[in-house]
Amino acid sequence: MSRRSNGLIGVWAEAQRQQQRQLEAQARYQREQERQHRARQRELARSHREQQAAYRQQREADARRRTEELDARVQALQGLLVAGCLAPAFTPDALTRPERIEPFSPGQLMHPIRMPDPSQYQPQSGWTPGRRAQAQAEARARFERDWRAAQAAEDQRLQQLAAYRHQYDQWAAAQLQEIRRHNAGIADMAAALRNADPDAAVEYFSAALYASTAWPEGMPRQVSAAYDSGGRQLVLNWELPRYDVIPETKSVRYMPGADQDKETARPVTQRRALYRDVLAQCVLLVLHDLFAADRFGALDSVALNGFVDDHDPATGRQARIFLATVMVSRSTFADLHLEQVNAVDCLVDGLRGQLSSRPDQRATVRPERAPEDVGNGVVTHGAGEEPDLYEMDPLAFESLVADLFRAMGMQAVTTQRSNDGGVDVQALDPTPIRGGTIVVQVKRYRNTVPPTAVRDLYGTVQDAGANKGVLVTTSGFGPGSHRFANGKPLELVSGTELVDLLHRHGLRGRLGGGGPAVPAQRTAPDAGAATDDHNILGMYWSGNVALDVCALVCRGNRVLDDDHFVFFNNPRTPDGAVRALATPAPDRAAVQVSFEALPERADRLVIVAAVDPEANPAADLSGFTAAGIRLLDAAGAELDRLEVSDGRPNETALVLGSFRRRPNGDWDFVTGGKGYEGGLEELVRDYGIDVA
Repeated sequence: MSRRSNGLIGVWAEAQRQQQRQLEAQARYQREQERQHRARQRELARSHREQQAAYRQQREADARRRTEELDARVQALQGLLVAGCLAPAFTPDALTRPERIEPFSPGQLMHPIRMPDPSQYQPQSGWTPGRRAQAQAEARARFERDWRAAQAAEDQRLQQLAAYRHQYDQWAAAQLQEIRRHNAGIADMAAALRNADPDAAVEYFSAALYASTAWPEGMPRQVSAAYDSGGRQLVLNWELPRYDVIPETKSVRYMPGADQDKETARPVTQRRALYRDVLAQCVLLVLHDLFAADRFGALDSVALNGFVDDHDPATGRQARIFLATVMVSRSTFADLHLEQVNAVDCLVDGLRGQLSSRPDQRATVRPERAPEDVGNGVVTHGAGEEPDLYEMDPLAFESLVADLFRAMGMQAVTTQRSNDGGVDVQALDPTPIRGGTIVVQVKRYRNTVPPTAVRDLYGTVQDAGANKGVLVTTSGFGPGSHRFANGKPLELVSGTELVDLLHRHGLRGRLGGGGPAVPAQRTAPDAGAATDDHNILGMYWSGNVALDVCALVCRGNRVLDDDHFVFFNNPRTPDGAVRALATPAPDRAAVQVSFEALPERADRLVIVAAVDPEANPAADLSGFTAAGIRLLDAAGAELDRLEVSDGRPNETALVLGSFRRRPNGDWDFVTGGKGYEGGLEELVRDYGIDVA
């Protein structure tokens, strides 16, 4: 009995112990969960405090940066005159172009064709004397055949090299003639300046002001000038910066409680005093630039009137409001030490000029002498009606392009005319990732920009280590230019695109005519009329196969109609935009194309080649190799070479490539390669022509 009781008690006690252990394990697990929860809460709180601290530090840093930018801007304005006096003076050499011509570079044409090596044509030995003699004859025949083919290719290379050299010599002579004509014009202008010619004086000194590197970004450069040859005095109106050039905000401080920036306004008296000082510095700096640029003794004195282009407070209309005026002789100005002067005292007391006492309220002064008082023509740059980009002063045009880049949110400056490395405007895009340094070349052309200019720009981009190159022109670009620029850090801006960008960013410009420029509507010329604005497509290839080269004016993959299929029985389109030509050396076929005269509905010009079934009834295109298209201008100068694919056995017709119209009106070349075993009939049937 006692044994049984002891056994039950043991079982009960063990069950109690197990239950107690389970309760203790659950308690430990609960305590661990609570501990981990408290640790997570502490980690979240710490992370939140760190995020808040980092956010506050970032906002405070942004506020400090804005304050530093404001201080730097004010410091630059205060040191405008001193910095400007350290800038290099404008000289006539800045307008002179060096006599540098792109060297002759024929590419692969420079390398002779490799002739067969007789040692590589050893006969295979035979078991009998007769077999050995046959092997020797076969080896000799193979060598002679390959030698004749190589010699023919070498003769063709020499012909092409000679033709290319002739074209280059013509182009180089024309380029050199243009440079010398330009430099002769500069020499004539210098001689005219020495003789006190009014037109030369206004042109030269306006160029000096536009090309000056002394002015910080954002400063206006509008000028009207006339020259009094009798008194050797330049009289000009020069635009001054408006009151908003002085930052209204003095400093920025982050307020963490309100989570916003607090701007402290610059005291009105400080801002007004700084504005008067900046106006005086601008006037003195213009005088400094003019006298420093005078290497001909053309200026005995200068009469300068500074104005702002703003609303007249009396009428509310846009007007020139004159805020400063001074008349100073060369000898008086030469005695000044501009780096040490107080600009306002120097202008008002030292030079006896006038400066508005309240320029912030547009209180005017009366000019002592205006350009209109001189009696000859007044030349104005940077103002007036919509300017014609074709007729604009070259330096003003470059300045306008720089203004466009600035309006697009970039930093941009024009370069001096000498030692600029082919760069007209230097820009900096501050945008992260895609931004960087941009070099800009400006071409004020009426004719299509040649691909050589695009190649030059690419070389400049590489030499300057820039992120991108932009070529801006008043004309357009041919397919060779777009083909070269494709895949490279280059951007081509045509005249119509330029005008659109100018208007989109509040600037002015037109391409001829009397109003804002719009893309011209393409109209077909008279069928019998010839046009000088055309290109010549010269086709060349190796091998003896006789080919017919044809052109199809298409929309997509469909020819417009049978009349727009140019081949041996239809040598021209009805409008004369595409014509077959007699083959000029060194090409084997040629087509004349006026891209601008192609119908508006056409978006492709397809060039094809097919075996002549009468001349070579059993031939195919396996011998059509080393082929290409020479893109020539109207004068026959080579602009580019377009590669096409080789022919293949059993094929008798081949699409060489197609010129495709871009949305901006320019044309790109796309290499073809599709072949046809059924000859020209099968090919044109594929483009919608019924040959039944």
